[in-house]
This record gives sequence, structure tokens and C-alpha cells, in this order.
Amino acid sequence: MGEYFVSLAGTAEGERLALWLALVSAFAHAVFAALNKGGNDPYLNRGAINVAYSLIAAPFALFVFPLPEQHLIWVLALSFIFHVGYEWLQSAAFYRGAFTLVYPIARGTGPLMIALLAIFIFNENLVLSQWFGMVLLSGAIMSLAGINLVEKGIDETVKAKLKPSILFAIGAGICVALYTTVDAFGIRETANPFTFLAWFFFLGGFGFPVIAFNRWRTMSPRPKVSPLIKRGITGALIAFFSFATLMLATRIGKVSEAAALRETSIIFATGIGLIFFKEKVSALKLGAIGMIALGAILIEFH
Repeated sequence: MGEYFVSLAGTAEGERLALWLALVSAFAHAVFAALNKGGNDPYLNRGAINVAYSLIAAPFALFVFPLPEQHLIWVLALSFIFHVGYEWLQSAAFYRGAFTLVYPIARGTGPLMIALLAIFIFNENLVLSQWFGMVLLSGAIMSLAGINLVEKGIDETVKAKLKPSILFAIGAGICVALYTTVDAFGIRETANPFTFLAWFFFLGGFGFPVIAFNRWRTMSPRPKVSPLIKRGITGALIAFFSFATLMLATRIGKVSEAAALRETSIIFATGIGLIFFKEKVSALKLGAIGMIALGAILIEFH
């Protein structure tokens, strides 16, 4: 299977598959983010998810795939650091702010940064229409946060309390750009992309879960473990689709295009917010979503 994906790199068939993989990743990530936001506590949710996908990946990393190549060790180390930073920042943002406020900010911050990094690291060049689409997509995603603030009629006192959540969300977006770039480099540098994925998921159980456990230990009363186990397993299965499909898309297609298309997850997230969080979708929001879709079209079909 790994050889098949490697053979598609740089081909027209590979570009088409990368498009679909990025869209699958977008949908899965919206579901994953909603799962992380719901429940008792975003920190505990994320910790449970990481433990679950680490345990599932363990037999594949330890017994099916080989050890990572020596030159990939530093890549996995950097990836580990950036992911822990992202997981903490996003959990902090979800804990303090509404899903429809912090999620657009976190997801809108990354695409332009990734596109700029891809110029220097992957020698990727976008045409003018793609840059316009990138700006349109990122700006429209970010605008959703402002629309949500205005429409909810939040007073200045409450808005002041939301500032930390906005800063955490921006930090999470920066970490998204950093880890996406590092992970794309790693999966391109390994002979079998599934080796990188197996070790990435396995190592994920040794970072943020420590933070989550320390938080759980100091809570009173302590949340029950059984709901966290269920949420963790469900989230882990979604995470495999969300992250693995994105990484495979960056392996066979352009990193900047795949990363930008993945952020159409905000469209799916809006639908989730409407159905599960009972949030309204106004004409302004629909307009912003339309701009996101147009930006994605300009990026992909240039």
C-alpha cells in the first residue's frame, strides 16, 4: 500500500486522489474538533483520544513496520513538540471560548503560513489565482469568528474575557502550520509513509495525556473514566481518518493545496454546530462559507 501512494506522487492521478483525501480529512477533522469540544473537559477529551490512538497504533509501530529511519528521528521529535503545543493551546481555547469562535480562528491562521513555508521547504509555487484563493479562504474562515461575536450580541465585559481564548486559538493555528510542514516533510522522507504514520500515532500517547492526567488528578470531583474511554476510542478512529488522509495527501500532492483544502472543515463544522450545538446559521455565515468554498475552488482548480 505504501508503495502505491509513493508511485502516485507527481502524477495527475495522485493530484486527484490528494484532493479527495484532503476533503475526507476536512470532514473528519470537523467531527474530531466537535468531539474534543463536547463532554466534560477538552483537556481530558484530548488526553483520552491520544491514549486510545497510541494503544491502537502500538502493535503496528512495534511489530509490523520498521523503526523510523535515523534521519526521521529529529522530524518525529519536532512533530511531537508542535503537536503537544497545539493540543494544549486548542484545549485551552475550547475550555474558555465557544466552539464557533475559537475553531475558525485556529483553522484560519494556518493556510497562508503553510503556503509560505512550502515555498522554501518544498519548492512549491502557487499562481496568482491560488494566492488570491488562499487569502480569500483564510480571511473568510477568520471572519466567521467575528460574525459569531457580533451575532451573539456579547457585551464588552464578556468579550474581554474571550480575549485569552482568541490568543490561544491563534497560537493553535500557528502550531498547525508548523506541525503540518514538519509532518509533510517527514512523510515525504520515509520510504513507506505508513511507517511515519504508525510511529506518529504511537508517540502521541506519551505527550498530552500526561497533562490531561495531571488535570484529572486535581479535579474535584474527578470525572468518571468510562465516558472518557468511549470518547477516546471514538476520537482515535476519527483521528486516523483526519490526520492520515491529510498526510497522505501531502505525500502525493502539494502541501499548500492539501493543507488549505483541509481547512474547508469549517464548512462541516458549521453544520455540526447547527445540528448538535443548536447554533444558528445566518445569511452572513452562509456568505462567509460561500467565500471559503470559492477560495478552495481557486486553490485547487487553477
